[in-house]
Amino acid sequence: MPQVMEFKLPDLGEGLTEAEIVRWLVAVGDVVEVDQPVVEVETAKAMVEVPCPYGGVVTARFGEEGTELPVGAPLITVAVGAGSEPEPAAVAESSGSGNVLVGYGTDHSRPARRKRVARPAAMAAAAVAAPVAAVAAVAAPAPAAPAQASGPVPVISPLVRKLARDNGVDLRALRGSGPEGLILRADVEAALRAPAPAAQAAVTPVAAPEGATRIPLKGLRGAVAEKLSRSRREIPEATCWVDADATELMAARAAMNAAAGPKISVLALLARICTAALARYPELNSTVDLAANEIVRLPSVHLGFAAQTERGLVVPVVRDAQSRSPESLSAEFGRLTELARTGKLAPADLTGGTFTLNNYGVFGVDGSTPIINHPEAAMLGVGRIVDKPWVHEGQLAVRKVVQLSLTFDHRVCDGGAAGGFLRYVADCVESPAVLLRSL
Repeated sequence: MPQVMEFKLPDLGEGLTEAEIVRWLVAVGDVVEVDQPVVEVETAKAMVEVPCPYGGVVTARFGEEGTELPVGAPLITVAVGAGSEPEPAAVAESSGSGNVLVGYGTDHSRPARRKRVARPAAMAAAAVAAPVAAVAAVAAPAPAAPAQASGPVPVISPLVRKLARDNGVDLRALRGSGPEGLILRADVEAALRAPAPAAQAAVTPVAAPEGATRIPLKGLRGAVAEKLSRSRREIPEATCWVDADATELMAARAAMNAAAGPKISVLALLARICTAALARYPELNSTVDLAANEIVRLPSVHLGFAAQTERGLVVPVVRDAQSRSPESLSAEFGRLTELARTGKLAPADLTGGTFTLNNYGVFGVDGSTPIINHPEAAMLGVGRIVDKPWVHEGQLAVRKVVQLSLTFDHRVCDGGAAGGFLRYVADCVESPAVLLRSL
């Protein structure tokens, strides 16, 4: 007799509490193997495929494409032990990879298959004969329960509890939308957006002219909006900028690439200059702990770089950038950019940054005053490198000029440190030999 196993949306990690179903990779009646991807979901961090830890016949799916589900909500049910190919339930639980965290991969001993497999007649009959009561019970999720009146309040993660505490939200007054009344990040954020009771009657939807299009602010775009808004609320930022003659830097890059070996990008050279500058001005590689009222200087430079994709702006992170060579940095930028372009970045690729390099020059603009990538303390902006008239060695000449800007959290340093950092970066751009002194 087959056993119906319920597979729920797993813990997404990185503080993520919900995901949107983008595309189902299996249908009811399909045969799936252990660790086969069954659904593609979009979180606030990335688009990823979710593997199922059970092998057998899919007996039910929960949620249409476009539906948002909280962590712990049912995704599919699988009848295991219905034939010789699928993994029995006991075996699936004991020897299956169990690696169902979104974005962290699974055991690749079996190749993932997207192709839908025609269900054998015997298996289909077994699936139909599976206990209807079990499937029906899964198909009707329990209604959300209100938060407990006493004792600990059920909250999805400590990050959500901290978000509520930092913003003065009473968790006991919230009704959780997660399984069994679990309070999700979305519940706290909804409470923050809600107007005061006395003013609710005056709130009306935004009037839109006929033909206007409404686009839901959710997924990656919603996460970006929330993060940028929080940055503006919390960080007293300031920006300074300088024009630099990049002629010598471009000549140095051309000389490097003329030699044998992988090509080195301009971004990689700027990243190497950044890490050298941060070694001199470590206050810019820090974050502010509001709860402890402390500035936390960080030991490693995890360098984020802004990348525009079809899904919106993402900031992949190069780990331990301070210990990488320009060649290594160039390779890692290329790898992460390709993952971003194909929508395959994992949550781990998009979190943990300590400083961001924003090359907005690729859009053909000279300058910008970007918003700091919360909870970081600074961002270096790089405009386009373009031929301009420039006084060089006392003579007017055409040189390759770039505008550099530094947006920084004024809580972690003053203008002297920020200006010193930016001036050092500009000096290295104008004369790459300056960088050799710190290598």
